[in-house]
Amino acid sequence: MKKTLLLLVLIIGFSSCKDFKKGVEDGYKTAQEAEEAETKQTEVKLYTLDGGKILVNKLEIFSQDTTYQGQSKTFADAFYIIEHPKGRLLWDAGLAEGLVGQAPFSTPDGAFRVSRKDSIVSQLKALNLAPKDFDYIALSHTHFDHTGSASKFADATWLVQEAEYDFITSETQKKGDNYQPIAMLTKVKKLNGDYDVFADGTVIIKSMPGHTPGHQALYLNLVEAGPVLLTGDLYHFEENRDTRGVPSFNYSVEETLKSMDDFEAFAKEKNAKVYIQHSADDFNALPKYPKFLK
Repeated sequence: MKKTLLLLVLIIGFSSCKDFKKGVEDGYKTAQEAEEAETKQTEVKLYTLDGGKILVNKLEIFSQDTTYQGQSKTFADAFYIIEHPKGRLLWDAGLAEGLVGQAPFSTPDGAFRVSRKDSIVSQLKALNLAPKDFDYIALSHTHFDHTGSASKFADATWLVQEAEYDFITSETQKKGDNYQPIAMLTKVKKLNGDYDVFADGTVIIKSMPGHTPGHQALYLNLVEAGPVLLTGDLYHFEENRDTRGVPSFNYSVEETLKSMDDFEAFAKEKNAKVYIQHSADDFNALPKYPKFLK
């Protein structure tokens, strides 16, 4: 009887040790998997599309003085698709779609000559997408060269700084040309500062007021390309960034200069690659749809 009890105790003890060991192993495995999942970076894709071209005949308006007097420059006018496992964001919307198939149009003051070769719907087809497939639309700001196709994204949620929303929906602005392209955007999420779109640090809207009351830039943390910043119109071309040049038509010089300080500090902190959205060189450096940066 004693031998039987002893044998039973040994069997139970052995089983308990075995179960304990397995429990420790399973616990370690679970913890390791959780750590790997936490450190594994979410893959985000950045598609760059063509929203038109702008010939600036009076480059001096992009300065507070006569720095660019008598000069002209051709601007790119890109817009972007950001693919995230949790959703899809359109960043900016190019020039007016009415320009597609038309001769270049010159503004009455002669400052700009604008053109656009292709519509957003046509370009999205190359990616097997349509406007209804977008969860969000965010505009760096509500000037005409960034809102052209916005009306087609009425089903998406518009991520906009409250100051920009209040500005563009004012009675004065509603009478102008900038309001009409965004009038259809009725699903609105108003922001007051930086906003982490997917709550994981990979796609962050950065509040950078000054060019307009609620101007914003976009930060992306990409798996292969690393940290990336899209400037909106904080800068229009490389010299603007080098000299901290502020266009004559900006809403606030003081706010613009502060935003430049904040932007550069953030870019340095993240060691981010900066893409100036109107820079033809930066536009050409990015892969074009259906290729992407990731």
